Amino acid sequence: MHQTNFLVREPLLDPKQRVVGYEICWQRQGAAPSSPAELEALVAFVAGQVLDGDGNWALRDKILFLEAVPAMLSTDALHQLPPERTVLSIKTSELAHADTLAAVQALRAGGVGILLREADLARIGNRLPTIASYVEVRFSGADVGTQARAYAALKQSAVGMVARPVSNWADFDACAALGLNAFVGKLHLTPRPSTDSKGLNPAQAIIMQLMQMVRQNADIAQLEAVLKRDATLSYKLLRFINSAGFGAGREIQSLRQALTLLGYTPLYRWLTLLLATASTSGYSPVLLETAVVRGRLAELLAVGALGKSEAENVFVAGMFSLLDRLLGISMQEVLANIQLSDDVVAALLTRSGKYGPYLALAEACELNSDLVASLAASLKLSPEDVNQAHLSALAWAQNVAA
Repeated sequence: MHQTNFLVREPLLDPKQRVVGYEICWQRQGAAPSSPAELEALVAFVAGQVLDGDGNWALRDKILFLEAVPAMLSTDALHQLPPERTVLSIKTSELAHADTLAAVQALRAGGVGILLREADLARIGNRLPTIASYVEVRFSGADVGTQARAYAALKQSAVGMVARPVSNWADFDACAALGLNAFVGKLHLTPRPSTDSKGLNPAQAIIMQLMQMVRQNADIAQLEAVLKRDATLSYKLLRFINSAGFGAGREIQSLRQALTLLGYTPLYRWLTLLLATASTSGYSPVLLETAVVRGRLAELLAVGALGKSEAENVFVAGMFSLLDRLLGISMQEVLANIQLSDDVVAALLTRSGKYGPYLALAEACELNSDLVASLAASLKLSPEDVNQAHLSALAWAQNVAA
């Protein structure tokens, strides 16, 4: 299936708007359910992508939610995934079959999470914790607050409640106030009303200044002088350069050494990431992670055709594509504060130019959209290319946005 179908992810937010997990499924149009073979293929493909070279979970503290049906509950690929990070979602009606109930209980005993869909909570009652670790509650109509309160009254401490659909921030807030997690679709991409101050905070202003200086090839001494004005920023740079991931090989203790070793292009990339993480908006955790995944995915999609250097610019475009929402200002205001290449600007404003299609494809991968197939085809990227890049970007982002 990974050779013909595309993946889509949907974030699961806790009441503090942090991403606690993702539902991963095949993109599909209409209401036709996935077949057991398709779901087995999904588990197998995901298992092959989210473990590192040593077989360790690459998604840090994230939980993956995967749809399940009785026929694939014993698939071998399930044993490759860490049970504490895996949740299978299954219709409650399927548990009427004794064999299915026994298989679900065996998975629960082994530590695998189970999310029940279409559950009658009042009827299941005290048996719920023995069957499920999560239960999905679905809203119908407009009065989500009342429905959420009714579900919350049935909440059991041992079982997490997951709400869906949550189509606006008022509904999310109603769920959050009652301790319900929520699958949010594309809600997190919608700006919410906020009383927070807009625009650049002091940390972001310094980062922007440094980015401008890097673009203008300022001397290392000039960059060092600006960095020294912000102790936190200086600390983060030294921590980054001395991290195991960077691999400097020796302890770097001076800013000048760090800047020289890092180089201008990697420095610009690091500052781009830092600019997003310096956001103080109340809804930034999920937006930040989305920006990092989007930037990395766009970069991975572009590197084969454009090369590493050009792909770095695609990464910047991907990161900047959510900066207006992270900062609470328009994209035109963002661009007024930083000088970017014409190709990056074209990608940001109209998804055009040589970078735009890669950014558009990375965005489409966040939605259940027909655009994914057509954009991938136009860029001569196979579904497998896109799916591998998608999960690789998701894993990469965990070490950046954490």
